[in-house]
Amino acid sequence: MIKYDSGQDSDVLVRADDWEKGRGGMVKIAERRRMENELRKATAFMTYYKCALMEVETMFNILNEQFSKLEDYNPIETIKKRIKTPESIAEKLERRGLAFTFENIEEHIHDIAGIRIICPFISDIYTLIDNFLELEGIQLYDLRDYIKVPKKNGYRSVHLIVEIPVKLQGKTKQMQVEIQMRTIAMDFWACLDHRLSYKKEMDPAITYQLHQELIACSDASAELDERMEAVRDAIDERRSRREARMLH
Repeated sequence: MIKYDSGQDSDVLVRADDWEKGRGGMVKIAERRRMENELRKATAFMTYYKCALMEVETMFNILNEQFSKLEDYNPIETIKKRIKTPESIAEKLERRGLAFTFENIEEHIHDIAGIRIICPFISDIYTLIDNFLELEGIQLYDLRDYIKVPKKNGYRSVHLIVEIPVKLQGKTKQMQVEIQMRTIAMDFWACLDHRLSYKKEMDPAITYQLHQELIACSDASAELDERMEAVRDAIDERRSRREARMLH
């Protein structure tokens, strides 16, 4: 609430710079709301992202089917996907100090269309990446490997930004899709970390302790991934030897 000078009490004085700061904040909120409303109405703009996401999902499903038929194995356990909401897009522009324009969205927001590929084993992730990047029309824009170099909080995953052509009503645009690739254990850990991040009302000391515990859990889950893959490899090796003996 804004207080005006009554001429009697100094605590009701309003400085001009405070008023301008408050006015600037209200203008920014109004601009953000305008951007959110325009995004809701911009069906063609968002349809390009939706179609790009569908194409990428289809490509991964085909790869999974290919491995199933040729190698009797599915490297993909689960696929999850999402399109950022207008509120989330506008919030990201504001957080980066960017003007609320469609040009800034296309140039600076790379994860409007997002897909998460969850694999049984770490090796599946790199096998899928190699095969996916060889597909026609896929261009790699950015790759960040948080499995080889985990984040300080223990987060592990591989993030890719790829570009894919989408043609709608005779107009082709290069659209970006963010791909996150994790093992089942990494995804379980990330879900717990996400829940903790939104517990703002928790005592800071307890939050710190839980974050430290999560880092330890991340190390333990990474070790579990490696041990489970070693067990899988041992099983496959014994099966290969048995099949080889049967042929002779």
